[in-house]
Amino acid sequence: MEQFFAFGIVGLSTAAIYAIIGSGLVLTYTTTGVFNFAHGAAGMMSAFVYWQLTVDWDLPVPVAIALVLLVFAPLFGLAFAWALAPTQGLGDAEKLVMTVALLSGLMLTAQWIWNPDISRSLPRFFAEQRPFHVGAVTITWHQALTMIVAIVVAVVLRILLYRTRTGAEMRATVDDRALVGLTGADPQRANRVAWILGIELAAIGGILIAPTVALDAAQLSLLIVSAYSAAIFGRLRNLPMTFLGAVVVGCLESYLTGYLPQNDYLPGLRLAAPALLLFVALLVFPHGRLRGRDRRLSPVHLPTVRGSAVFAVVVVVVGIMLATMLSEADLITYGQIFAFGVIALSFVPLAGFAGQISLCQLSIAGIGAVAYAYLGVNGQWWALLAAMAVAAVVGALIALPALRLSGVYLALGTAAFAVVMDRWIFTLPSFHVFGVEIALFEQGSVNLVGPRLFGVNLDSTAQITVFAAVLLGLASFAVAMLRRSRMGRRLIALRDSEAAYATLGGNLLLARMLVFALSASIAGLGGALYGMQLRSVTAEQFGFVAGLPIFLVVVIAGLGAVGSGLFTGVAYQGPLHAIPVLWPSLQNLATVLPAVGGIAFAGGFLGQGALGQMRGEWIPVLRDRVVLPTLLAGLALLWVLNLRGVINGYVFTIAVLIAAVLVPRWAGARARPPAEPEVPVEWWGIRRPWTAADKEVLDRAVALGS
Repeated sequence: MEQFFAFGIVGLSTAAIYAIIGSGLVLTYTTTGVFNFAHGAAGMMSAFVYWQLTVDWDLPVPVAIALVLLVFAPLFGLAFAWALAPTQGLGDAEKLVMTVALLSGLMLTAQWIWNPDISRSLPRFFAEQRPFHVGAVTITWHQALTMIVAIVVAVVLRILLYRTRTGAEMRATVDDRALVGLTGADPQRANRVAWILGIELAAIGGILIAPTVALDAAQLSLLIVSAYSAAIFGRLRNLPMTFLGAVVVGCLESYLTGYLPQNDYLPGLRLAAPALLLFVALLVFPHGRLRGRDRRLSPVHLPTVRGSAVFAVVVVVVGIMLATMLSEADLITYGQIFAFGVIALSFVPLAGFAGQISLCQLSIAGIGAVAYAYLGVNGQWWALLAAMAVAAVVGALIALPALRLSGVYLALGTAAFAVVMDRWIFTLPSFHVFGVEIALFEQGSVNLVGPRLFGVNLDSTAQITVFAAVLLGLASFAVAMLRRSRMGRRLIALRDSEAAYATLGGNLLLARMLVFALSASIAGLGGALYGMQLRSVTAEQFGFVAGLPIFLVVVIAGLGAVGSGLFTGVAYQGPLHAIPVLWPSLQNLATVLPAVGGIAFAGGFLGQGALGQMRGEWIPVLRDRVVLPTLLAGLALLWVLNLRGVINGYVFTIAVLIAAVLVPRWAGARARPPAEPEVPVEWWGIRRPWTAADKEVLDRAVALGS
């Protein structure tokens, strides 16, 4: 019993921190309608700034706390308010991408500023004081402080929200922003106050929890998963229930630490417990109407059959060109363009057509890689289809509970699934199911070989690159045809209004299961191709954090655009790897580029997506009978010159980039009608035909006497 109470005190101490962080999350969501995935990252940055002030710069603790809470956190909150203001009125995915971009960007920025290879730690508060005892239970002053701070936060929030004019404005903003404006209050000011308070609470939580864990950017940022669970207990709007949820989560973690049996299969369960609890909470608790459902939806382009076929051929040609020009080492790196392109393409039918946000596509790709590794040990071609089928089954299973979820709740559910796979399932040792031994990554890595097709073993990197390019082309064409089909139109209707879709006779469960299974099968195919390209993959390569940049780039490209797959593969595996090789000092800058792009997209700088703008620029090129053949002939000439060793890869790349900039302008100039020469008024009707407008111009000039 003494041990039970001791773990209970530890759990309550942790719960107090989760309650502080979760209440900030609820406060910002209810007031602004934006679910802040970067809330934990804000707390992480505050903890690192506190470490910098106290440990590295040796400032007194009270001065450091004052600087963090009175200067850094308010300015950080204003930065969040400014960055997220343009997302009001956007769709769920586009709104989500800003906070995911901030999460990814802040983690990478922290690793850029504070080298992750150097171990850092923070001392606990009042560590020099002797702990006190309550009965047989020992309580440290740090634990007592966290619980006191949580109580103070609860009281202050209660007074602020129900005893002050600012709190009344914030609560009124939750109910009706337009009506608040009519009463003379300022909803924008209420939003700014909410962001400052929310980030302030994240900072307090970050400073309190950092001394109890390793000062690691990713680990601290993902601790927010526990706070997510607490917030879901409160249905993202009820602060007392959020505090109760924090107690459940904190105590569960503590008791799992103390009482979980010693077993090779269970250590990961303790790490994944908050994510599992989040998933259960999402399913059990009813959810209110999501804020921001009256959002603006992005149009989904309808591709033509001819254009889709040409695009598929272009993808294959690009693959052949890369396979014939790059060295073996470069091909291993840049050949992944097509594998990542297939994984990215899986977002298009799911999120782009059907509006179902998923943050676990890379985890499903890992399942496809593992399935192919064990079924295609000798390169059996059918193993690729089997891997897609296994991934499709997992996707369909995800769709079953996802029927109750939508919008940000669905994003949270899929994120929880990815964290569970990352922390627990992928780390399991071998186990048996119906007598069949299953060993996922065998707590290490799995090896993959190329398939055997038509009697030919695709065992070289060049062959696998071309094979991956062919499959990306075929998958892109198939997704384009899906968009043109009746099923595609039904998915668009599902995205626009689930209620209307069901009212018109659509089966929501069936539609969701189909689109989740289809998307998962594409992701599984991408995972298998990724593994073939590298020959050996580990669980870390399919983690939740690793999948965030892919989601960001797909949204930047345009969720509903079929070309998002190739665009994401090129952007994610091309410049982001080439920049550190060419300019090693810019390595950190290259890693934050997806996050910067996501922030720019959500801020409205990229409109409806990069591919939409590119399509408008390149349509004149495709229609011009002089420019297009010239471009193709030029590319073919550069390719031949490279193969013969006349020019190297750098010259080829620079020439292609110059052509990509100049050719659309050339075609645009040719498409514009020629300007008519200026003809003096006395020659109208002589040197050019007389028009009806000319009489009106002359009458007006005579009337004015000019």
